[in-house]
Amino acid sequence: MEFYAYHGCFAEEQVIGNRFLVDLEIDVDTSVAERSDRLHDTVNYQKVYDEIKEAMTHKSHLLEHLARRILDALGARFPGIRHMKVKVSKMNPPMGGRMRCVSLEMEGGGGEE
Repeated sequence: MEFYAYHGCFAEEQVIGNRFLVDLEIDVDTSVAERSDRLHDTVNYQKVYDEIKEAMTHKSHLLEHLARRILDALGARFPGIRHMKVKVSKMNPPMGGRMRCVSLEMEGGGGEE
């Protein structure tokens, strides 16, 4: 998922913004949906995207804080998620040199976080 958002420690980052990529892996029991072919028997990926999009609108200084907010929001909204891994990447970070991105990966359980 790609977003334009306003996260970073520098004041300029929270005004100018930057591109962010969010990669998400979720572990869900899909056995019921495999047989029923009904969306309400599994996790709706569109709603997952909407939760992440909402989390991205709230400014954070740290990628750690942003990743935890995403995991917490998904865990609270989707009790069917057993485990998640999120990777947040800030593209072209202002580090004083040429750099494609900086990334942070974080894992967590479902509703237990």
